[in-house]
Amino acid sequence: MLLAFSVAPSGGDDPTGSVHDAVAAAVEVVRKSGLPNRTDSMFTTIEGEWDEVFAVVKEATEAVGAFGSRVSLVIKADIRPGYTGELTGKLDRLEKALDERAG
Repeated sequence: MLLAFSVAPSGGDDPTGSVHDAVAAAVEVVRKSGLPNRTDSMFTTIEGEWDEVFAVVKEATEAVGAFGSRVSLVIKADIRPGYTGELTGKLDRLEKALDERAG
């Protein structure tokens, strides 16, 4: 499965409203998990089996919880049993299709 998530605290002490330290704590958990992952400006995507992916999301959410009195979590999953390497495979197929369209 691919699981994209965004997690952020609210009710924290940063007067600018910045959440980069909290997000860094979450991304650190993801990277230490050893699961294939990618972080962009909006989401972190992880690839793995259901239980291992959700365990990482739980731990990352708990890490963010230290930065505020509430935590917001958004999750989107692509569940496709029997497939691996889709973190890059989906993008490779998209680029190939674009190249073919360009002729």
